[in-house]
Amino acid sequence: MKTTHHTTGLNAIQIGLLRMFDRQIPDEDVLEIKRIIVKHLGKKLFEEVDKVVQEKGISASDYEELESKDLRSDLGHAHE
Repeated sequence: MKTTHHTTGLNAIQIGLLRMFDRQIPDEDVLEIKRIIVKHLGKKLFEEVDKVVQEKGISASDYEELESKDLRSDLGHAHE
């Protein structure tokens, strides 16, 4: 079987970040950088979710309905 690998390469921003960190960085700084990136990406994710919820008109009652369903058992039936 032939395996295909799709690579897009690094964009200019990614290359710039790699160059910026092309030196020894203390572990504490690496952790802080990771926290900053995760916080930023989390914020962007929540913004996107809020946008979709708004566009689709999803309400609190929709969430409550989902909570009452046993989604795992529903998924299990899909594979039978």
